[in-house]
Amino acid sequence: MSENISVLGLGLMGAALAESLLAAGHRVTVWNRTPSKADPLVAKGATVAATPAEAVEAGELVIVCVLDYPAVRQVLEGASLTGRVIVNLTSGRPSEAGAMASWVAEHGADYLDGGIMAVPQMIAKPGALILYSASQTAFDRYERTLAVMAEARFVGTDPGMAALLDLAMLTGMYGQIAGCLEAAALVTSAKYPLKQFTASLLVPWLNAMAALQVHWAEAIEAGDHATQVSNLEVNRAGMETLVAAFREQGVKPDLLLPLKAVIDRRTARGLGHEGLSGLVEEL
Repeated sequence: MSENISVLGLGLMGAALAESLLAAGHRVTVWNRTPSKADPLVAKGATVAATPAEAVEAGELVIVCVLDYPAVRQVLEGASLTGRVIVNLTSGRPSEAGAMASWVAEHGADYLDGGIMAVPQMIAKPGALILYSASQTAFDRYERTLAVMAEARFVGTDPGMAALLDLAMLTGMYGQIAGCLEAAALVTSAKYPLKQFTASLLVPWLNAMAALQVHWAEAIEAGDHATQVSNLEVNRAGMETLVAAFREQGVKPDLLLPLKAVIDRRTARGLGHEGLSGLVEEL
């Protein structure tokens, strides 16, 4: 069914979200602080609102995707939210999501907080995922509509849960990026072809090692960090070798040193027999 949907915020992500909804046949009203950003969407059938309040009035489902939570509050401040479902797809902290859910409820609207696990070019394509939390009722009502933009997954009634899981997934991504950049620096220092190394060695290795994450999750939940593979003492020695090799090659191991410090701290406490999953106890 075609819905009346408003999209507030037309940066790269907001514009991609609005375009996907238009392509699915929904009636979309858009607003942006810089009106000219709406022109490509108008050409595809969107209606432009002159103010955020006008945009909110036009849609039962209101999607907000702006810079930060203070901007969300500023955009919605003068609008009548009564009876609306506000879907906030702005990145932020769990505490901000909780405060926003309370504020929206005080203004008579239902609330969903979302974490977008995709770049704009992925929206409405396989692999795009948006996590939602807060109102189960709102999610159930609009799940099929939300799924137009990306796979829609409800992760709980705690308003901050989508934001927390979003940040957790980004943390895993940044950890991988840090390791890949250090690896690239080391390989480059030896003048080995970096693209060849990445495609034929690094990526297949990382894919094979990814299965360990599930095993570690089970160990962490059980509180049992016994291991049948390399324990922390072995990893401590391995990190010493890594850091020494990096320095010999003239490469700074700066992105590895924080991990080394936690491994050193754990082993110094007499827990070198544990597996790497035990590091979570230090964190």
